[in-house]
This record gives sequence, C-alpha cells and structure tokens, in this order.
Amino acid sequence: MKPKEVIQRIIDFNDPPRIGYDFKYGHYSDLRGLDMRRDSRLELEWQNPEFFKDRFPQYKDFHGFLRLDDFGNLWGKMAHDLTGGGEVLQGVLQDWADLDNFKMPDWGDPSRYTHLPAKHEEQADYYNTAWIPGFPFSLMRKMRKMENFLMDLIIEKENVMKLNDMVVEMLLSMIDNYGTTGADCIFFCEDWGLQDRLLIHPDLWRELFKPSFKLLCDRAKQNGMKVFMHSCGYIYEILEDLIEVGINVFQFDQPSLMGMERVAAIFDKRATLFAETDIQQILPTGDRKLIEETTQKMVGLFHKNGGFIARDYGDYRTIQVKQEWAQWMRDKFYEVGGEPKGS
Repeated sequence: MKPKEVIQRIIDFNDPPRIGYDFKYGHYSDLRGLDMRRDSRLELEWQNPEFFKDRFPQYKDFHGFLRLDDFGNLWGKMAHDLTGGGEVLQGVLQDWADLDNFKMPDWGDPSRYTHLPAKHEEQADYYNTAWIPGFPFSLMRKMRKMENFLMDLIIEKENVMKLNDMVVEMLLSMIDNYGTTGADCIFFCEDWGLQDRLLIHPDLWRELFKPSFKLLCDRAKQNGMKVFMHSCGYIYEILEDLIEVGINVFQFDQPSLMGMERVAAIFDKRATLFAETDIQQILPTGDRKLIEETTQKMVGLFHKNGGFIARDYGDYRTIQVKQEWAQWMRDKFYEVGGEPKGS
C-alpha cells in the first residue's frame, strides 16, 4: 500500500495496515510538503542589523540578526540562537489608523502556484501537505505584536474583525489555489495554549475566531483537502470546538500536557493525533524506559483502526534531546505501530 493511502486510511479510520510516520534526519516519512513561497529577497533572510539601519535605525545596535517577513513585520533573534525562529520585534500595523491602507501579501496570486502540480506529480505516492502561514490569530498577533493584540481583542474588536476579514480572504484564496495542485491537506500552525489554559477565555475564542476556523475548514473540504493544525500548549477547552469546525489532524509536540487519556477520549475516532513522544516531559529526560513506555502508550491510546501519525520534532538540538534518545522513540513506534517498507 502506498504511503498516501496509508495516511488517508488513518485519518478516515478505515483499517490502515499500520500507523503513519513523518520521521526526519534521513528516516522514513509518509508525508511530503507543498509550499507556494519562492521569494529570494535578501530582506526575508536573517541579516546583520547594519542591513536595516536606514529602515529601522532604532535596532542598529541589536545584538543578533534581523529579517522582514512577507507582511512587513520585523523579526529578531539573538546572536546565540541557532534555531532560526526568532520573534517579532515590530509589527507592521503599529497603529490601527494604518489599517485602511494596509495591503496583504499577494499569496492568493495563482502564478505563485504554477510549479506545484509538477511537484505533486513527483510526490504522488506520498501524502502531500500544503503550507498555510497560520489561521487569522497567528497572522494578526504578529502584525500588532502579541502584547498589543491581546488587548486589541477587548478594546479594538471592530478593527480586529476588519483585519480578520482581510486575512481570511487571503487564506481562502490560498486554499483555492492549493486545491488545484493536488494537495491532500492544508497544514497550519497556530499556538493557542499556555501551560495550563487557553491564551484567551474560551468564550471569546468562540465569539471571535471559531467562525473563521469553520469558514476556512469548510473551504479546504470543498477543495477535497483535510485540515492539519499544530498548536502548542493547553487547548483542552476548545478541542471539541476544533473537531466540530473541521480539524482532522492535531499536531501536538506536548501530547502529555493535557492528559493523553483525556485527549484520546475526546478524539474518539473523530480526529487523528500527529505527534512525537512528549518533548517537554518525556524525551528530554533521556530515560529509555520512560520514553519507550510512553511511546507504546500513545499508540495504544490513539491508534484505533486509524488515528495516529508518529513524527520527529524538528529541532532536537534546542531542547537538548540526543538522536540516540529519539531513536529509542522511533524504534518503539516501529515495533508497536508497524514498520513500513523503506524505513
């Protein structure tokens, strides 16, 4: 059975022969990516502060590196940061008065997607995931900076919803374009959780963001695609809502945080977990017995005639997890989940 069909059966709870895999570092994966971004502008890459001295003189002495994103947000990372991540230093919308003149990136332009059908054809045996930059919260909080945007949700609701509509329009265009490329799903990252609660009250999430989630998930399904969502943190209060609006697959790096038994009970053959063994509580311990026992437990809880895809974390170095420890996890997943050919 081809990898694509295995993943489809897992998500549909339709008697897959094994669990799914998305391992990195030269190991086996059933998934491949599709990404419309082809920009090569220097400003989108990490540069020394000198590069931006004329546009952002206030950061000329920044002890690290700077870059812009496609929206115009200025990002920074410290000189010792090897992750490539960073955080927004200055959002493009510093004043809501600038909203009427703000232009979204041209990511809905069909010409940006013309190279992807051929890419999909090369990867036709695999499950093709289409990159989406986030749902509205992730994008808007960067444009305003998180500390400002969380206040905006209370005191600037009208502007928030106006910007939300602009973001949704762009994302709908992206989804429609990906729908023509043969993509199997859209995949977006939007962190909603702290360690013990949602970033905002669940009722406020339902009021401001749930309608957009429903609209975007519906459009993906109209284009024949599933929806994969990454979120860090504790989002237990809205898991039922997210399944209701149409999230098919949840990518969690901390699956133990909310209690795996509780999450499995909510998923209950309605949603699939896409996860590695917990990167916060389990893998960094280096305790082989704990890693292997937790890995086996995950498969037992979530693989119910489908429902589970194992993965590697993308940056073990930063969380100080040795590849040897990650291999204990991979080997146990293969042992209890079924080893694919070519792994």
